[in-house]
Amino acid sequence: MTIGIAGLGLIGGSLAKAYKADGHSVIGFDTAKAVLTAAQQAGAIDAVLDEQSIGLCDLIFIAVNPGDAVAWLEQNAAHIATSAIVIDCCGVKRSVCAHCFALAGRYGFTFVGGHPMAGSHKAGFPNSRAELFRGASMVLVPPDHGGPALLDHVEKLLTPARFGHLTVTTAEKHDEMIAFSSQMAHVVSNAYIKNPAAREHEGFSAGSYKDLTRVAQLNAAMWTALCLDNSDNLVRELDFFLASVQQYRDALAAKNQDELQALFEEGSNLKKELDNE
Repeated sequence: MTIGIAGLGLIGGSLAKAYKADGHSVIGFDTAKAVLTAAQQAGAIDAVLDEQSIGLCDLIFIAVNPGDAVAWLEQNAAHIATSAIVIDCCGVKRSVCAHCFALAGRYGFTFVGGHPMAGSHKAGFPNSRAELFRGASMVLVPPDHGGPALLDHVEKLLTPARFGHLTVTTAEKHDEMIAFSSQMAHVVSNAYIKNPAAREHEGFSAGSYKDLTRVAQLNAAMWTALCLDNSDNLVRELDFFLASVQQYRDALAAKNQDELQALFEEGSNLKKELDNE
């Protein structure tokens, strides 16, 4: 296969390396010339993705921020082969899919919304690796006309990335769930680390501190765009979280042992249930 990748950061670079390792031809593009040069020197791409080479691609990944993803597809849609599959890798789906489904319909290729559930707090091509997606979930948002045959085809196309599971959903459901499972975790972690005590944690912290603060270090511009794009869902999740935390705060302030223990037991039991323990 010939794979096109627009955006060669952590996600795009890892996809390039995964497909190259599987023996496929990879052509890529990045707005940063230094990144493009690094990808070529590393052997992650064979050539530059441009208007002349786009039409050669069987599969195209768009691995940039949501607004840039839509802009890239608008600029290049006319050059994409009608037999090609285009998959974005953005962390929100409603705004991206609405525009990209329309473009695919206009130019005759197939667009499938995508969100690889893998990453790292260390961004950029230097941190990309072929094994990043091994065992991870890939969320897919197929077009309304996409049936089992399309999903089977996409699953085969994604094989070189070694995803462990494909989750098929709607753009609306994706954005609802990702507000809870990803975006809120980044907001909470980023807010938690601002406590002045964080500067004195050494010698007083262990796994729980490390786990909670792992995603506090983030790409601020990217996460700002993602969270604002999904602000309705994220605000709802944060309101629920704040109300829940308030219960613990009230029990502590009142020194209500029974209430606090009940809250802890409720959360602990739910975690065991969710983990099938």
